[in-house]
Amino acid sequence: MKFKTISPVDNRVYVERAYSTDQEVINTLAQAVAAQHQWIETTYAQRKKYCLALVDNLLADKEVIAKEICQQMGRPIRYCEGEVNGFADRAKTMINIAEKKLNSIDCNDQPGFNRYIERVPLGTVFSIVPWNYPYLTAVNSIIPAMMAGNTVIMKPSSQTPLTAERIYNASQKADFPAGVFSYLYLNHDNTEKLIENNKIDFVSFTGSLKGGEKISRASRKRFIAVGLELGGKDPAYVRQDADIEYSAESLVDGAFFNSGQSCCGVERIYVHENVYSIFVEKFSALVYQYRLGNPLDPDTTLGPMINSHSADLVCRQICDALEKGATALIDEDKFPYHKPGTAYLAPQVLVNVNHSMSVMTEESFGPVVGIMKVKDDDEAVALMNDSEFGLAASVWTKDENVAIKIGKQVQTGTWFMNRCDYLDPMLAWTGIKNSGRGCALSEIGYEQLTRPRSFHLKHI
Repeated sequence: MKFKTISPVDNRVYVERAYSTDQEVINTLAQAVAAQHQWIETTYAQRKKYCLALVDNLLADKEVIAKEICQQMGRPIRYCEGEVNGFADRAKTMINIAEKKLNSIDCNDQPGFNRYIERVPLGTVFSIVPWNYPYLTAVNSIIPAMMAGNTVIMKPSSQTPLTAERIYNASQKADFPAGVFSYLYLNHDNTEKLIENNKIDFVSFTGSLKGGEKISRASRKRFIAVGLELGGKDPAYVRQDADIEYSAESLVDGAFFNSGQSCCGVERIYVHENVYSIFVEKFSALVYQYRLGNPLDPDTTLGPMINSHSADLVCRQICDALEKGATALIDEDKFPYHKPGTAYLAPQVLVNVNHSMSVMTEESFGPVVGIMKVKDDDEAVALMNDSEFGLAASVWTKDENVAIKIGKQVQTGTWFMNRCDYLDPMLAWTGIKNSGRGCALSEIGYEQLTRPRSFHLKHI
């Protein structure tokens, strides 16, 4: 049985692959388990050498990989090499902090005893990777998992299958032992079956809330941990003391980069009433600087959404808001490539919005943002917390003390001041509420990929 990757660039078949057979799944699992028994015996220095070589091999092919990203998911070609560079930066950070985090904890403070805690790899990690940032989301789990002594089986999105092939080829060129990294092409049913297999020891999933619910149900049949990074409806609050020009420029990028298809993209903005008008004016003017078009054109700065179905969802949210009294600030006719019924969707900014509108409460995952006026910090905090999601949020201010005070009140996994839509690999990447559970990146991320084992040795 085969699947086809339809490119949002021109709606043509770009990749066609066969789903992994039952026997291929069995063989891959067996090889991963066998390889892990040997991989665990390697030193950190050896794993570091392998993983850095994998990274270097990917970087050597980044021009070709960039074209594949563009064709598979529609991001403008001018930005695609940046994802490969980002993969390398995150990978190297996690590689470099691995040994420090994974060293044994010495508890030797009693004469006659030797006591310590070691970090033990879980076994085989199943990494389910989405299409919107196929390399940047993959690196969050696969590199730390392997550095911790686990083997990895990756399931790419059927929209970006070449991601897995590229990473696998890079590992082969780096002479990885067979079975340490592998991949499978699976449909939804076979993905759930694999999670239920007792040879899988941990599942890392990045994707939709609906997908996360299915993964969670499948994992309940076994006592294994699951890391879930799910949806987001990230808010931003522009205080009256913010640098308005800088804030507007940064938030436009945070809302519309990758056509808004980012789980930590900015989807709703709250602005203090004293600076609301000037902020909205500058923000909407900057949106007109985008060039919507064929992402293979190096002058294009805004590409298509992943498909027409996703674009239709955004259009329905916009129509719902307009019917309830919102005002659209962007003239879609100024974007000639905008074509209703296709994946090419002009960016939109809505004002006179409120939380009765789906665009302010439900995940959009597209090029639309609502801007709402607030009277003070308390109202902003209340509105930011009025969401089923809690992945990231930001405040735009010159006062760090106030930023910290507000950040302690906002229900979110990551709190930014004067920044948004960014993952710092030295910080824990985690969500609360329906944005998921678990943690990736940082030293804490390694705790999710290992288990503690205590040694209590008495000398006689």
